[in-house]
Amino acid sequence: MHPDSSSNSGIKKAPTQFGKRGMSLEDELNESNQYYLSHGIAVVHKKPTPIQIVKVDYPKRSAAVIKEAYFRQASTTDYNGVYKGYYIDFDAKETKRKTAFPLDNFHDHQIRHMKACIASKGICFTIIKFVEIDQIFLLSATDLFYFWDRQKNGGRKSIPLSYIKENGYLINYQLNPLIPYLNAVDKLLIKKHEGEQHAN
Repeated sequence: MHPDSSSNSGIKKAPTQFGKRGMSLEDELNESNQYYLSHGIAVVHKKPTPIQIVKVDYPKRSAAVIKEAYFRQASTTDYNGVYKGYYIDFDAKETKRKTAFPLDNFHDHQIRHMKACIASKGICFTIIKFVEIDQIFLLSATDLFYFWDRQKNGGRKSIPLSYIKENGYLINYQLNPLIPYLNAVDKLLIKKHEGEQHAN
């Protein structure tokens, strides 16, 4: 037996993968937001979906079962909150497409809401996960609007992955938080301040 045979010197350790644990993007973001909240970094929550309850059954005195309910209004975006004194508002989307993000993942009322947030000087963006290639990007709302408005005038109905890679921010999984998207938001804030300085 070789003296080094019991050591691990010849064994390559696989890189740690923090994603791919059977969690949806929403679950991963909720976990990340909990980390940000518990560490006093940001207060960001998933917005509840507003529903109108129509019919409730009471099979037992202690339990109620909703039998019929409707969405009360069209929902806006998935998440909102406060970070470094800024209002942030964003939507999270997943796609199985490998080369582009389809714009039909968004609805008119969501885009109108995001445009209103931007007009009120909020920080607005979308987080997109390309499931098949296991990559997550943050794309500013203004980049989304560019493609959204162009499709209405006969432009393409998707955002190319190449554009997202060039103009968005890649977010790599880590241990805590799982999706450190506020690092990319910091870059958006720098860009915002630079734009305001040029405007003055």
